[in-house]
Amino acid sequence: EQRRFTVYRLDYSARIRGSDGGYEQVIIEIQKAKFPADIMRFRRYLGNQYQRKENTFTVRVDGKEQEKHPHIVAIYFLGYPLDRLQAPVIQVVRQCYDITTGDRLAGSEEFIESLTHDAFIIQIPALREECKTELEQLLSLFDQRRVTPNDEHILEVDEAAYPEKYQPLVRLLHRAISNEDIRDVMDVEDEILRDFENLERHIDRQDEIIEKQGKELGEKDKTIGELRRQLQQLQARD
Repeated sequence: EQRRFTVYRLDYSARIRGSDGGYEQVIIEIQKAKFPADIMRFRRYLGNQYQRKENTFTVRVDGKEQEKHPHIVAIYFLGYPLDRLQAPVIQVVRQCYDITTGDRLAGSEEFIESLTHDAFIIQIPALREECKTELEQLLSLFDQRRVTPNDEHILEVDEAAYPEKYQPLVRLLHRAISNEDIRDVMDVEDEILRDFENLERHIDRQDEIIEKQGKELGEKDKTIGELRRQLQQLQARD
């Protein structure tokens, strides 16, 4: 597997108010490349969302103000595939069960809602060419198979293929690609990514050399040990 340094990532957080007056905190993580340290970064970011004072809201209960913590929903856009699950969109749903009977419990509790979260994982490389749902149709805007031949930063998108409710997002993406500052950032990112890849290839070569030298030293140690054993046997005979 070709392992890449992570250069590009994007964190986004939004508070959504429901029809019942309650709130949900939606956090979105976009990760372009795979690197082992990303898992820890995701965990730190998620923990930070639980701790932030700004991620609370105030309600009045019996004439008194109470501070509440919104339920968190995490959405991860991955630019690389997971190791075992191939579905393009994966939903992780919390459920409560009676541990004695195994029955699923209905209803919700503020304690549980405040300390646990649902998640969605979108694997960009696994997106299907033929969309089966409206969600997949929306996500097809990010399908990397649509990269233009002359510029990997641009995707070929047929605006007419998307319903009116998705047009604001399509127009927003068009404005982003026409923004020179954004294009400059993407070009710089490519240069940095290439530099890191060259550095990692050099490190990999050094690791191979060290591993080879370690094996050779191990063989030498075995040979020396065998010679010492034979010498001890000869000395014992004398």
